[in-house]
Amino acid sequence: MIDKNEFELLTHIESPADIRKLKISQLPKLCRELRRDIIEELSINPGHLASSLGVVELTVALHYVFDTPEDRIVWDVGHQAYGHKILTGRRESFCTNRKLGGIKPFPFPAESPYDTFCCGHASNSISAALGMAVAAYEQGTNRKVVAVIGDGAMSGGLAFEGLNNASSTPNDMLIILNDNNMSIDKSVGGMRQALIELQTNSTYNRMRYKASLKLYEWGVLDDNRKKGIIRFTNSLKSVLTNQKNIFEGLDIRYFGPTDGHNVMSLVRVLRAIKEMKGPKLLHIHTVKGKGYEPAEQNATIWHAPGKFDFESGERLKTSDGKPCSPKFQDVFGNTLLELAMKNPRIVGVTPAMPTGCSMNIMMKALPKRTFDVGIAEGHAVTFSGGMAKDGLLPFCNIYSSFMQRAYDNIIHDAAIMRLNMVLCLDRAGLVGEDGPTHHGAFDLAFLRPIPNLTIASPYDEHELRHLMFTAQLPDKGTFVIRYPRGRGSLVDWKCEMKEIEIGKGRKLRDGKDIALLSLGPIGVEASQGIMMAEMKAMNEGKTLSVCHYDMRFLKPIDTEILDYVGANFRHVITVEDGVKDGGMGSAVLEYLNDKGYMTAVHRIGIPDEFVQHGTVAQLRQITHMDAESICKKILETTNIIS
Repeated sequence: MIDKNEFELLTHIESPADIRKLKISQLPKLCRELRRDIIEELSINPGHLASSLGVVELTVALHYVFDTPEDRIVWDVGHQAYGHKILTGRRESFCTNRKLGGIKPFPFPAESPYDTFCCGHASNSISAALGMAVAAYEQGTNRKVVAVIGDGAMSGGLAFEGLNNASSTPNDMLIILNDNNMSIDKSVGGMRQALIELQTNSTYNRMRYKASLKLYEWGVLDDNRKKGIIRFTNSLKSVLTNQKNIFEGLDIRYFGPTDGHNVMSLVRVLRAIKEMKGPKLLHIHTVKGKGYEPAEQNATIWHAPGKFDFESGERLKTSDGKPCSPKFQDVFGNTLLELAMKNPRIVGVTPAMPTGCSMNIMMKALPKRTFDVGIAEGHAVTFSGGMAKDGLLPFCNIYSSFMQRAYDNIIHDAAIMRLNMVLCLDRAGLVGEDGPTHHGAFDLAFLRPIPNLTIASPYDEHELRHLMFTAQLPDKGTFVIRYPRGRGSLVDWKCEMKEIEIGKGRKLRDGKDIALLSLGPIGVEASQGIMMAEMKAMNEGKTLSVCHYDMRFLKPIDTEILDYVGANFRHVITVEDGVKDGGMGSAVLEYLNDKGYMTAVHRIGIPDEFVQHGTVAQLRQITHMDAESICKKILETTNIIS
């Protein structure tokens, strides 16, 4: 049990206003206490550790210098924001982070006025902050707006769109680039520090501002010439410091890079540039996992390490020692390598998730045939399309909720040309504790209307291997395979792979009272629900037999199965781990209606709402997608038990 009163300073911080009462000399101690609090809490209540440890000093400095929540801090990639949550009145409730009914895993405006924008996905902070800065400008307020971007998010295209617009739109926004080994700049010594001190010196900036006013007054300086001068000074700084950065050509004042772990220095820099007019960017260097050696040594594993022993740094195993089924992503990774060893056309593509999706297995064995493109899902799809156009066979693995950001690319750069490529949607369906920004709820519904796509979902690990084998065969077009986060249902997952006929489902069990159609691994839950229903009926002295089909494919859907169901059953239940509006259930309903069948369709899926965070088991129960709910739906529909 964590003692929330063990810290001399942090114990008394109820809001950022309390931080601003401290002397600047006390801030390093507050940072040490905040860092330890995060580590201790996450050791027993798992979450995103390394990223939040890397911005402890920045978080304290921002709330010390800026008048939050009146001033806006827009976080990018919300797993950086645990320290922010703790300092903004949620320390006592932080033990409920990511738990059902607890505080949300990422900043969310409905939860706190200090959470200025939703940031479950990366790269949106600059655009959102620019919108807020323009609103402040139009409303004539002196509100300050800060965008904190980093942890890989600068590789996203939206970030560059925001930068481009910020350079040509009147605003006083501050962008903080948290560079934790992105290799954007080469840090150099004395000259760099001297320039930072010059750029942030208040006397220098007062003189600079007064000079610009005089030049405007004399007609020597206008907006176009001002932009040219900023570009020139950025270029001059690059020459003097032997640094090159991507902001040289933009009309944005650039400061840095500087140490992101010196909280007193950060405060001085932020104070110096706070009142400067126009868009500006402060580049800081940080260490992901800072202050906890295991996390510093392996930031990838400690990004979200699960439970661990605080003192030793040993990650705790949750297995009971019994053999367990593998994770779907591990089956994907091993199967991909197996296929790639036999098919030289296969290449792998992932947007910054090689370990999460297990493409690191192929990356280690065949590094020249795997590509991590950074947090750039749209580019990942179009890049894959380019390779497919000229004869390669990309397996492009993107988390389902992130694939939303590549929707146009799927249509325009893959499906229209019917390119031979495989889109693997990991984390499809309810994902659990990461909540509504990460649930893979919408892919079935938003992909189904697109022509030229094949959309499939495996019932178990064997089916995943069969579908991957099928997708890499010649002339299969743009092939989508979606599967969930976590473990499957088979301990012995290896099997000889075989081709599956496109658009053909399979009957798992025969029955005469009602038909149940499932798509993907949720079918295992449905199978359990069927057995529960038949057992309950038997206990009541009645008989019940349920016909269960694993549809395998959403598109093309198996019309032979649908014709048989429509002709032989009064009721059919559909079960899918995706939104039921527009998904497989809707497809079944549309087909049966168009063919004039009188079969009633009862759909089970994610309801028309954003589902909160919690364990997958809890969320399935809440959304009535668990075995018990499926059992209840079968019994209600058949009237076997009133």
